[in-house]
Amino acid sequence: MKNSNVLLGILGGVAAGAIAGILLAPDKGSKTRKKIKQKASNIKSDLQTEFDEFIEKMEGKYEQLAEKAEDIKEAAKK
Repeated sequence: MKNSNVLLGILGGVAAGAIAGILLAPDKGSKTRKKIKQKASNIKSDLQTEFDEFIEKMEGKYEQLAEKAEDIKEAAKK
């Protein structure tokens, strides 16, 4: 859990820094909005990737636990 909290903190900091940098840049409003939209899309994509990796990891852990439970069940039958 600590690693995921650290990762979320880092991603949040990066997002806040990127948005602050864009908002303080001397671009026109339309360019700034496009940049914000692109950064938000990138962050969303990164978060989706991290979430998918987390789900895969949890599925792997579940399968390991199911196998161990089946082994225990078989050992108990003997």
